Amino acid sequence: MPPRPIHEPRRDNCPWCGSKRLRNRLRAPDLLHHRPGTFAVDECRDCGHAFQNPRLTAEGLALYHRPPARNLPGPSADRVLATRTRRRRLVSTARAMLPFPEPESWLDVGTGHALFPEAAKEVFTYTSFDGLDPTPRVVRAQEAGRVEEAHQGQLTHPATSARLRARYDVVSMLGHVEHTLDPRAELRAALVALRPGGHLLLELPDPHSAFAALLGKWWVAHGQPRHLHLIPLPNLRAELESQGCTIVRADRSGAHVPHDLAAALALFLSLSLSRTIPSPRTALLRATTPLVAAATALDHTLAPLLRHTRFSNTYRVIARKP
Repeated sequence: MPPRPIHEPRRDNCPWCGSKRLRNRLRAPDLLHHRPGTFAVDECRDCGHAFQNPRLTAEGLALYHRPPARNLPGPSADRVLATRTRRRRLVSTARAMLPFPEPESWLDVGTGHALFPEAAKEVFTYTSFDGLDPTPRVVRAQEAGRVEEAHQGQLTHPATSARLRARYDVVSMLGHVEHTLDPRAELRAALVALRPGGHLLLELPDPHSAFAALLGKWWVAHGQPRHLHLIPLPNLRAELESQGCTIVRADRSGAHVPHDLAAALALFLSLSLSRTIPSPRTALLRATTPLVAAATALDHTLAPLLRHTRFSNTYRVIARKP
């Protein structure tokens, strides 16, 4: 049996609005894990939706999402990306829900190791947190006591959707929607899991961030080949409103993650060192580590200013189900 293709056919129209007015936004290799292949991101000239084109198949996604078999040379971009999941930031995200009624039950979709539910318990001590993830990490998170119930699989699967129907006061999706094959289906499934009057909490990378244009393929939120869709805030708002939701909060400043410069530098240095012969690599690694540390410090120094400008890299939406 011949191997299954890892790419779907290239599409000539926008998966969000159907327009055929597309332009190439960028081409990039796998900068994080250095697996072979180059990936294209196209952008719709009408609605601004950006998407991987041609898109990876389910087999391709499984291949590229597999953990690397070896430690990669150079400054670890994974450590820089951990800024997104630092406890203080996760607690700040949970606090965004304080103006609303205290939830009895909360589902975190794409929870991974359930670091967010663990942190959110500091804010909502009487809330029961469950987690959903396609990997066994969520089961291990349940065993570690970070979630009450673990659901392994896809939220859009009919059996999962039926089992979770109207069970939750809050459903959170933090850095999740951009990884999904069909963002609209994912949003609909999240609304199915909500009780009437419940809230959907979303955080997504902002494709209109000035960092996207400044850094190009080195902007970490372009994230090829893992990020399949980059959805502008107006598009997401319109989709949720078409589902009958009320947008009770939408902002960029509170969700900004201060890691753009450090992550771009770490990705560049890691790729460069991967092409270096092993003997001088250790010395070069020692020499470049302070550079990434300096870029990290600059990210954090500039964050209080940049989060209020077009350089903010992430937006947060809270929507109420009717």
